[in-house]
Formats: sequence, C-alpha cells, structure tokens
Amino acid sequence: MKLSEVKIALEKLDKIAFKIENGSEVPPHFHITEVGKITRHFIDCGGTERNETKVNFQLWEADDYDHRLSPKKLLSIIKMAENTLGLNDLEVEVEYQAETIGKFGLNFDQNTFVLINTQTDCLAPDMCGIPVEKPKRKLSDLIIQPACPPGGNCC
Repeated sequence: MKLSEVKIALEKLDKIAFKIENGSEVPPHFHITEVGKITRHFIDCGGTERNETKVNFQLWEADDYDHRLSPKKLLSIIKMAENTLGLNDLEVEVEYQAETIGKFGLNFDQNTFVLINTQTDCLAPDMCGIPVEKPKRKLSDLIIQPACPPGGNCC
C-alpha cells in the first residue's frame, strides 16, 4: 500500500484499527512511535547493486490503555514527515513487535489496516542455480516400477 492510499483511507475514518493477516488485532491503544524513510542500498547474491526506499511506520503498545491515536493526528504526523524527510509516495512497511520485530506490508480492508506477512526471497535465482519454477509433471506420465517385480526372486 502506498502512502497516498494510507492518507486517503485515514481521511475516511473515525478511528484507526490495525489487525494482522491471521486475524489477531493490534490493541486499540497502540502508538505509532516512528514515521520514517528507510533506504536500503545493497548487493544481492547475484552481485547486482540495488536501492530500495520505503515509508516505515513503527507500531508499539504500552500500558496506557486510554491512549487512542486519531486519524487526524496520524495525518498530521505523516504531513510533518513528508515535509521534514522528503517522503514520496512510496510503499509503506510496518514494524510491529512479535517474537522479535516483525516487518509487514500494509493493506486496507473496509475500515481496518491489515498487516500483511512478508517473506524473504532470492533476488537472483538465475545466478544461484535456483529453478524459477518447479517442472510440472502429470502423474499419468509416470511409470511406476515395482520395487520387486513378480517373479523377480528379490523378496
């Protein structure tokens, strides 16, 4: 989800809610402790230099159960980050505490932001010898040889 989409969604909301893709909800007293620009400059396993930039929200929860971040307040924080950090309309990544800090993609479903699980991946499978797609075989094409054919005197 791009930052512009987050802002459009926030303009239509009375309250902000987040849930994880598995259905568990982020408690409503969460804080967004950071809105940032994360830039990664790296070389993949195939030797290709890459640059990646995302907007980052860090969600955190404390014991202040009466805290509620309003959509208007988050929009003002985003505006400040856009002006100060020079944020463009980039993909939004969300950090949220799990067993360790988890990184999630972001989606929006009706009135709730959904934290989408992310996965690691090889960016240069052709250089690493990883097949791009498993060969598909029809079971009917397989000739099954019994381990011990009848009359084979192997049993």
